[in-house]
Amino acid sequence: MRACRGPGTTAALRGIPQPLQGFNHCTMGSIPVRSVFVTGTDTGVGKTLVSAGLARTASDLGADVGVMKPFAAGSRDDVELLIEAARCSDPSSLVNPQFYPLPASPYAAARELGTAPDTGTVLECFERLQKTHGVIIAEGIGGIMTPILSDYSVADLILDMGLGALVVVGNRIGAVNHSILTARACKDAGVPIIGAVINCVDPGGYKADMLCRDVSELAGMEVLGAVPALESAGPKEAALAVSTAIDVPGLLSLSLQT
Repeated sequence: MRACRGPGTTAALRGIPQPLQGFNHCTMGSIPVRSVFVTGTDTGVGKTLVSAGLARTASDLGADVGVMKPFAAGSRDDVELLIEAARCSDPSSLVNPQFYPLPASPYAAARELGTAPDTGTVLECFERLQKTHGVIIAEGIGGIMTPILSDYSVADLILDMGLGALVVVGNRIGAVNHSILTARACKDAGVPIIGAVINCVDPGGYKADMLCRDVSELAGMEVLGAVPALESAGPKEAALAVSTAIDVPGLLSLSLQT
């Protein structure tokens, strides 16, 4: 599904951020957009599925793909899935330099465990991955304002990595509110929005076309497509769903192999 596009004028009048002109068409100024930061309107909206789908599709197109999950909590299953999807050999300690066994925000988990998040190490690992791979798919933890330090959130991390945000929107009831809040938080922080992807994680939630319309008109984010509900979420299935829903080569400035 690629039909739902175009931010509404109502959102523009309210000062909600529009996708930057040209940014979602693979350029940020004169620099090709070959790496993205996948964030979400909430936890559990399918960031890993979309990230894995992007990574495997880019790999299938011949790109040298690296993945990163800067912070993970509770389990490293998502990290292993991303590595498998990208077909890369980077160690999990490089892909995921900060892991907490407690399922909570990095800020909360670190406080409970008596440690402190090390953003410096995260950025060093990201630089190493950038030097190794042509494309980086980075997946965030939670939403855009998930706290890492008391005065440092996922939004700050995106800015420090120099990336734009691809926002995954789960189709649960409440998604429109979360999308508007996410868009406003990105605007306030100065995080450029590449676009949004609807992920149909809830069979009883919004219909995809309705949510595409509302996110576009009310949150001011260009909706690049909608991913259908999946029974299986392996790299192959994720790639098929994501590549069918959105223009991955266009998003990442990739040329199709012939």
